[in-house]
Amino acid sequence: MNGTSRLRDWLIASATSLLILGVSIAPFLVPAYIRLEQDRVGVDELTGYTRPELDTIAGSLITDLVVWRGDFDVAIDGAPVLTDRERGHMRDVRGVFAGFFALVAIAAVVLVVAARRSTATEARFGLWRAVSAGARALAVGLAVAGAVTILAFDAAFELFHRLFFSSGTYTFDPRTDRLVQLFPEAFWSETATIVGVLALALALLTLWQARRHTAGRSVTAVLTASKART
Repeated sequence: MNGTSRLRDWLIASATSLLILGVSIAPFLVPAYIRLEQDRVGVDELTGYTRPELDTIAGSLITDLVVWRGDFDVAIDGAPVLTDRERGHMRDVRGVFAGFFALVAIAAVVLVVAARRSTATEARFGLWRAVSAGARALAVGLAVAGAVTILAFDAAFELFHRLFFSSGTYTFDPRTDRLVQLFPEAFWSETATIVGVLALALALLTLWQARRHTAGRSVTAVLTASKART
């Protein structure tokens, strides 16, 4: 395998992992899920907001995050929900999400182009082999990350923030700061678990599908080699 082929396979494998992650995260970026999970972890008691008010807050924040409609300046009875510092962190979060989903969009383009160019049998086999590698790598990574998160969620959460945010911009006091009252640790712990399980299931499903497409080719290659030796 030459350098060009290795680069192509790496791009396809990476695109596969990114697309699976993006598809797994997207369903939870909706107000309905936010409010459902907030109800589960008792956000109304933490914040003092009524459920209709929490509906308003969740809808506004997620819209500002996903479609950049506003600047996280939602207010209840004329009082801003978030402080300037909390809004600043949400802008940082929006930037991380925008960068991630830009990569997911590029990954989708890479896979579509690769699929359209892989018309020959050998090329199609190479495509599915690379997809299999990407799904397998993601499944292993998710299993390891899941184990670490279960054993040390606080440390994993802190490491994630250190990687993507400036020091001191993401620490808030749950006794006084609305942002961590609206999205407490239990919210993130449960959400991370659900997203991880969904991503793992999709990775394993993709791996199974890819192996279906490569199994026949592998058997044929073995038989051909056996005949050549005889």
